Amino acid sequence: MTNKIAPLPIQALAPTVSLAHVESCMRNPYPESLTFIGQQRAQSALDFSLGMDLPGYNTFVMGEAALGRFTMVKDKLEAHSKTKPTPNEWLYVNNYDDHRKPIALFMQPGQSKELADDMDEFLDEVADTFPAAFDNPGYQRKKKSIDKEFDNKYDAAITAVAELAAKKSVALIEESNQVAFAPVIDGKQLDDAEFAALDEKVQEHFFDAIDKLEDDLIEALIELPRWKRESSEKLRNLKKQTVETATKPLLKKLELKYASHIGVIRYLKDVRIEIVDAVLEWLDDSGSEENKDEFDHRGMLNDFFAPNILVEYKDGEAAPVVYEPNPTFGNIFGKVEYATSQGNLITSYRSIQPGALHKANGGYLIMDADKVLANSQVWDGLKLSLKTHQIKNDLPYQDSSVGSSFTLRPQLIPLDVKIILLGSRDLYYAISDYDEEFAELFRVLADFDYYLPSSDKLQYQFITKVLEYCDKTLNCGISACGLARLLKFSYRQAEHHTKLSARFADVLELVAEASFYAKQDNMTEVTAEHIDEAIAGKQYRTGQLSENMLSDIKEGHTLIETDGEAIAKINGLTVLHIGDTAFGTPARITATVYAGSDGVIDVEREADLGKSIHSKGVMLLTGYLGNKYAQNFSLTLSANIAIEQSYGYIDGDSASLAELCGLISAITQLPINQSLALTGSINQHGEVQAIGGVNEKIEGFFKLCKMRGLTGQQGVIIPQSNRVNLVLDDEVLQEVERGRFHIYAVSNVDEALSLLMNRDAGELVGGEYPEGSINALTLARLQQIADVVSGDNEKEETEQDKE
Repeated sequence: MTNKIAPLPIQALAPTVSLAHVESCMRNPYPESLTFIGQQRAQSALDFSLGMDLPGYNTFVMGEAALGRFTMVKDKLEAHSKTKPTPNEWLYVNNYDDHRKPIALFMQPGQSKELADDMDEFLDEVADTFPAAFDNPGYQRKKKSIDKEFDNKYDAAITAVAELAAKKSVALIEESNQVAFAPVIDGKQLDDAEFAALDEKVQEHFFDAIDKLEDDLIEALIELPRWKRESSEKLRNLKKQTVETATKPLLKKLELKYASHIGVIRYLKDVRIEIVDAVLEWLDDSGSEENKDEFDHRGMLNDFFAPNILVEYKDGEAAPVVYEPNPTFGNIFGKVEYATSQGNLITSYRSIQPGALHKANGGYLIMDADKVLANSQVWDGLKLSLKTHQIKNDLPYQDSSVGSSFTLRPQLIPLDVKIILLGSRDLYYAISDYDEEFAELFRVLADFDYYLPSSDKLQYQFITKVLEYCDKTLNCGISACGLARLLKFSYRQAEHHTKLSARFADVLELVAEASFYAKQDNMTEVTAEHIDEAIAGKQYRTGQLSENMLSDIKEGHTLIETDGEAIAKINGLTVLHIGDTAFGTPARITATVYAGSDGVIDVEREADLGKSIHSKGVMLLTGYLGNKYAQNFSLTLSANIAIEQSYGYIDGDSASLAELCGLISAITQLPINQSLALTGSINQHGEVQAIGGVNEKIEGFFKLCKMRGLTGQQGVIIPQSNRVNLVLDDEVLQEVERGRFHIYAVSNVDEALSLLMNRDAGELVGGEYPEGSINALTLARLQQIADVVSGDNEKEETEQDKE
């Protein structure tokens, strides 16, 4: 069997990119407009969702980051939004019956701004008219008539009392709106000293007279409050009439202009009533002059009467496409802002701020699903809004952070929006399992694949997009060899001979970094060398950990052999992911076997370092050994398997093939060629299964062998099913072509054992394996251990001794 397994030819180690095809695509760029490449399934789902105007046909875009989800969704939505009518504008006006419940109005595109300008002009005219209108001669004449009527009544009452006083030799005196009485003798008013010098009887006479006069004065002025009330009422009515007369034609003009809009007419009728009281309260300067300039009267009018526009559009504008990067409750549903006044929180309808749902109403709203679901209140509010078709800004917890008893409950606005959530595959399945309403509200799934089929058409589009990016964004060109190198990079990202990576953003990122090196060389064209330089630069920037690990192996801190032979020691291959980079590194796997009944023990699991999938791979070893060798006896042994010098968590079953080969070496005591490393998972029937990260694993072992010096015997064993995933680095390909490094592909355990031990594994013929084969030695040793454990071996020795 050892002669039958040959190393893979160089043609099988990487896909071939036709330079002639690349040059042909460069000469004739793709004729159609390209907004996105591939992902036909996802594009079809989005088209279906956009074409369905029924409730519930919102979309969940499933896929990982950098697959172009946002770009494609945004382009699709913006194209489709042009076919939809311009949405209505929405604004809030004051509710003069209940200021806590502002009224929502909708208007045609452009009308909200027009109404706001008209109201601004109206309020300017009101502010300019008052209080100057109260200085009008006609108003002053009527005001004086009212004042005169009051004065006449007052004067008549005072005169009558004064006449009574004169008859009693008492004078009535008015000073500073105060009325007093003074004794009069011989036509002269007496002062206090003169009055004190009078005889007591005379004083007594005057005291009695003044007391009587004061009673008469009270009696005469008993109607004074009523006179004042009537005068004030007449004056207020005069002012109201004056304000109404001045504002009526201004509002009449607006009412005629907006006669077709019932909501605006109701609003203007309320303004007609409220403006009178507002002018009398804020713009009447007939009162005290102390606080005349304390308030911004024009600003107060604006805050009380001007509309608060939430969203506005131009006539003929496309439906909105909104992306909300931070979907908090306030950012989605809108919020009410508060101000502080004398230690209290105050607000008004003018403080209502729109949210993403207001801005996207009549169009489309894009959000990241993980951010929306991070806050249960946001998710619950969004579901409630979609079910009721209203923007729910009246939820009880929206003002939980505001310690004020005054909160607004604005009139709810009808909702007509299509929601697009961007999220990962795991998140989609998690929501589907835990939220029964999710499937009802998000009925369309747009699934983004990790890979794109590498057809000539797709390569054509790929090349055209890169050329367009270089021209418009990087202001440079790119050579045919550079494009071919990019295609190989995309194959490497996809780890497939016939598929390109869907992470086109990574390709553009690499081109951008390569353009940096091209500029350093004073070149206006990116070449394959610049792309290689960019790849090497990134590996260098992120490669300190991998270099340190290789250095530890070189210095002997980590024990890994790349030549010679050893029993029960084998080179496995692992992949480490650091950020957005991954690198492979070899790991020594060892096994020990002894008589006992503990079974195969996974040291990593026992130390709580082996995770479930790795533990599963080790458990399969017992199934393989029992199925293959222990058909006629009980499989009984004790064995330990460990990945040496590993101090972190280990997961994955890609080491199960290496662990099995190490275990069989420990059982048979046959040495393993240390020049070879291997990777692969197995099933209980010994079939070798595909694993991930095959390219990184091969290159990790290659770097170690190169560091120590290539001997021509070194190589890597991989699963046969991973051949299609090989996209190896050019340096590895060169050494393979020179015969200094080898890649072997195996489909079962026997093939791997034959390569590692340079001995025929042996096929079962007539119920027996060929003598001296690996399988024969394994079977014999396992049966021997079983006999030792069961005691059968001791019985045989005793019987032989008796004979």
